[in-house]
Amino acid sequence: MKNQELTLLYVFNAIMTEGSITRAAERLSMTQPAVSNSVARMRQIWNDPLFIKKGRNIEPTSYALSLWNQVRSPMYELSNAVRDSHFDPGESKREFRIAIPDATLELIWQSLVCELEECAPGIDLHAVPYATETAFNQLRQAHVDMAIGMLTEHDHSLRSRWLFDSHQTLAMRSDHPLAGQPLSLDDFIAAKHLMVSMAGTARNIVDSALSRQGLKRRVAVTVNHFPAVPKLLRTSDLIATIPDIATYDEDFKDGIWMTSPPLDVDRTSLYLIWHTRHDRDPSIIWMRDLVERVTKARWADLNDAMAEAGQTASSG
Repeated sequence: MKNQELTLLYVFNAIMTEGSITRAAERLSMTQPAVSNSVARMRQIWNDPLFIKKGRNIEPTSYALSLWNQVRSPMYELSNAVRDSHFDPGESKREFRIAIPDATLELIWQSLVCELEECAPGIDLHAVPYATETAFNQLRQAHVDMAIGMLTEHDHSLRSRWLFDSHQTLAMRSDHPLAGQPLSLDDFIAAKHLMVSMAGTARNIVDSALSRQGLKRRVAVTVNHFPAVPKLLRTSDLIATIPDIATYDEDFKDGIWMTSPPLDVDRTSLYLIWHTRHDRDPSIIWMRDLVERVTKARWADLNDAMAEAGQTASSG
């Protein structure tokens, strides 16, 4: 391969990764006109438009997508081969992007930030909204370094570590007609349900559990983040079945009655997920270990606190 074409591939890879010529120029420490000139040469050499302007962004052609699928892993391996294998978090100026659900962010982000301020003050940490429907493509397209969430896709391009399992809790306002008493399955089905859905779809593991019994509920309202749940429950007759992790905050519990749902619902397993291209990257390995350690420690603290609160309630 000619040196010119290899250089163009690095520019092409940066544009595909960033989805923007401007951001690619910043990533490569080049001027925007220089990157634009490289794009013009790519179009001439590879005989394809490559990028179509769409508003303020650009959209790759099918040829560009096919080319990137073939070259991005080798390009990363080339870069990784010549990169210094030593990583010093105390001196690093690296940026990490993690796709993470808001409930998990509430659990671990403060602890992560405190750890970074103490041992890696030059590292920048950015949270990216997590949705099951998009997170895995974000990993494959290098838009994020790792993700924390449910592992719904399995292929050779992704790696994962189990973090914890969260059970489901049924929540409603304290003076709800169904509160303070054993809840029958019939009452559960007849109620109006609130569901957290990042993509706006009105079906989750609760509906799967009901479907196995030939049953169906009414999801009357969906929201796309957990902090909206308690306020909606306090001011309506809605009920919500949500993971334990979303209910630990005292602000959530105020005016809310919680119990177990009247059916067996699968536990929600959360994983730390990354792309195989990062298997040997020392900085990613360090951040993975930190995220895993902080997450498991915070989850253990949360479970201890919930167990203590349960014992106090029982003795009272």
